Amino acid sequence: MTDHLRRSPAASPSPAPSIAELLGRLSLAEKVHLLTGETAFTLPGHEGIGLAPLAFSDGPTGVRGQKFVGGEAVALFPSATLVSGSWDDAVAEEVGGMLAEEAQRQRIHVVLGPTVNLHRSALGGRLFEAWSEDPYLTGRTAVAFVRGMQGRGTGACLKHLVANESETLRSFMDSRLPETVLREAYLLPFEMAVQDADAWSMMAAYNDVNGVPATEQDHVQNGIVKGEWGWDGLIMSDWFATRRTVEPANGGLDLVMPGPGGPWGDRLTAAVRAGQVAEETVDEHVTRLLRLADRTGGLDRGRGHRAWASDLPAPDSARRQEQLRRLAARGMTVVADHGVLPLAEDAVDDTVALVGRHAVETVCMGGGSAHVRPPHQVGVAEGLTALLGDRVAVADGPAVRARPVAADPAFVSDPSTGTTGMEVVLLGADGTELTRRHEDSAEFSIGFDDAPTGTPAAAVLTARLSNEAGPVLLGAIGAGTWRITAGGREISAGLSLAGKDPGEAMIVPPAFAEVVELPAGAVVTATVELDAVDRRELLLADASLGLSGESHLLEMPAVGVTALVAAPAPRPDDELIAGAEAAARAAGTAVVVVGLTEEQETEAADKTTLALPGRQDELVTRVAAAAGRTVVVVNAATPVLMPWLADVDAVLVAGLPGQEGGHAVAAVLTGELEPTGRLVTTWPAADGAAPAWDVVPDEDLGLSYDEGTFIGHRGHHAGLAPAPLFWFGHGLGYGAWDYGPVQVRDGDDGLEVTVEVTNTSARDSRETVQVYLDPVEADQPVRLVGYQGADVPAGATTSVTVACDARLRRRWDEAAGTWARLAGGGELLVARGLGDVRARTALG
Repeated sequence: MTDHLRRSPAASPSPAPSIAELLGRLSLAEKVHLLTGETAFTLPGHEGIGLAPLAFSDGPTGVRGQKFVGGEAVALFPSATLVSGSWDDAVAEEVGGMLAEEAQRQRIHVVLGPTVNLHRSALGGRLFEAWSEDPYLTGRTAVAFVRGMQGRGTGACLKHLVANESETLRSFMDSRLPETVLREAYLLPFEMAVQDADAWSMMAAYNDVNGVPATEQDHVQNGIVKGEWGWDGLIMSDWFATRRTVEPANGGLDLVMPGPGGPWGDRLTAAVRAGQVAEETVDEHVTRLLRLADRTGGLDRGRGHRAWASDLPAPDSARRQEQLRRLAARGMTVVADHGVLPLAEDAVDDTVALVGRHAVETVCMGGGSAHVRPPHQVGVAEGLTALLGDRVAVADGPAVRARPVAADPAFVSDPSTGTTGMEVVLLGADGTELTRRHEDSAEFSIGFDDAPTGTPAAAVLTARLSNEAGPVLLGAIGAGTWRITAGGREISAGLSLAGKDPGEAMIVPPAFAEVVELPAGAVVTATVELDAVDRRELLLADASLGLSGESHLLEMPAVGVTALVAAPAPRPDDELIAGAEAAARAAGTAVVVVGLTEEQETEAADKTTLALPGRQDELVTRVAAAAGRTVVVVNAATPVLMPWLADVDAVLVAGLPGQEGGHAVAAVLTGELEPTGRLVTTWPAADGAAPAWDVVPDEDLGLSYDEGTFIGHRGHHAGLAPAPLFWFGHGLGYGAWDYGPVQVRDGDDGLEVTVEVTNTSARDSRETVQVYLDPVEADQPVRLVGYQGADVPAGATTSVTVACDARLRRRWDEAAGTWARLAGGGELLVARGLGDVRARTALG
């Protein structure tokens, strides 16, 4: 038990009962009851064995708590790609520890993260919450993250087991890949986090793997994870992912989430009594559950339950602000610089034109289950103005979203109370009022973690706008028939769910909005007859999905996020681009902030292109032509195309930087902090110019991983795709580097590579030495085998030693069904990124 896990005083001095003894006190029905969640994010307890109800929460960019929408304010962390972009174990461990504190503050036992799936295709919608395209960088970052989190008594949950690299039809698609590819690439991060950090839990994915649902993967869950690796942790399902009763129980799944329904319960009890599932199998699942409870302080074995810390920093505390600002900056990456970064004093003595929609509405996080409610989100305009004051001239840019978003809480207030938010009334089918309440935002959810008394058939949302007389963008989000009245005007629409993803209603619900002329301070009443479509019947009727009547998906609530859309009417794009161009012409330096939004970087949807949405490319081109110097800040976690790259002076990839993002970007641009990040994903030069591209399954729902282990930079290096725009591992920082001779030692613990690096710049900086192995076998790709960072003063020389992971010097022998060592020969590449190799050393 970790020292960070404090226990309440023991209730009894008697010897602590073993988990086996506690298990023996339970009947079959009681054991089965423990194997399905009690609510959306909690497990049932059992006083008779000292088991407290365990609480889970989504992560890893913030511990949201037990409400999918709303809930208390929590810290919003930089996205996973900024954490891994530091290429620094200490950063990942610090983030894991901070998230553990956030969990403890909310009495959460297990955080549902990290996401250790790979960036197979740059089109993947959920890549922002995964570490990298590289299995070793992903695994090593996960190891440090898990150590930081579990070292403070909070359980980590590796997800999603396995081959869950895209979102299109994720609940039904079949990831098809050979055993060699599964072992060498997609399972490696899980293996590292198990072997090197002893992660306490995992989550089985939605998709099939080679024709078998992930929740039923006896080969992966029982054979490899629990068998070969000897892992003693718990495997839970993704939410509503369990499709049958018997097969998951026998296939290694330990826990069905969420509750209280699902395919187990009475069905599993009956299956045991019918001999379809051995009671010993149920016992194993419960043993793993009790072990997780014991590790996280939820099992009283004579020492009491955990005592929750009360002296933890608040999400908006000065400590959190410093940490989140510093961590965001560390992962940011300079991918191009013609001598203008950091902005010299003469550049900021004059006016700096800061332009773009992402400058004034910076996107700090992605969409889906990683979305949290932070205490604040600092945009780039706010951050840079805080440093440079009136020397910053801010100009908005063209629209970047195709779908409207919920109203800013500052723009709406409850007419009854005058407080920020709106009044919500839920009505039954006969018009009876079920619930009347205040919401302190403009959105809420029904039917998942917010179940009202009775079944709501309609909802009425009422809010007063903080508008001046004139045009307002007005509308709504959520499936149903809407009628909105305000200021004597009425608009209406029928919104329906468009896809087959059961999470659509919660994560990407339909929306509409129109521009309406309204008087100042208008009161809006939005009435919606909630969508009564029987999703269960629709899913069962589609034979291509192959769902059985036991599938947990059929219990997923049809009603999800409901929201009011209200905002000042947008200005025309032509006017905004012309204004940005004029601001750039009047300034010495222009900083253009462009990027993606949660429409592209989200759970439950993939991208169709890497092009920036809207007219952002045109904005950059016209500003660059007008300005003396142009710096582009990319507010996106994943690759975008840059047709204007040759026209600008510098490009900073700022990712999705969390609640302190604007302050972090400002500190980086002015040189107060150095962006020492390195790219965690190869950036293709054009759509389709990558080893793996397609994310849409075939008609038979199959998605073949035809690139094999040549994912990302591995495939580019092998010539399976054109040279990229930016290579994996690339990052300039603010230093300049010379590399000395390389020494290689092949010891009992594996290869060690030592090289002297000299910082030839005039400022202290950080270098990350990367080592790649290029095997002699033609069917084996180049691969990252180790890296090490070093802080080096200006003009100084430092010796850096990189330990190379022996797991990257093996291959899976499919015929023998075992691991074999790579043949001798090949080269070690010592590099600043795979596109900037500084030394090559032949291996004997």
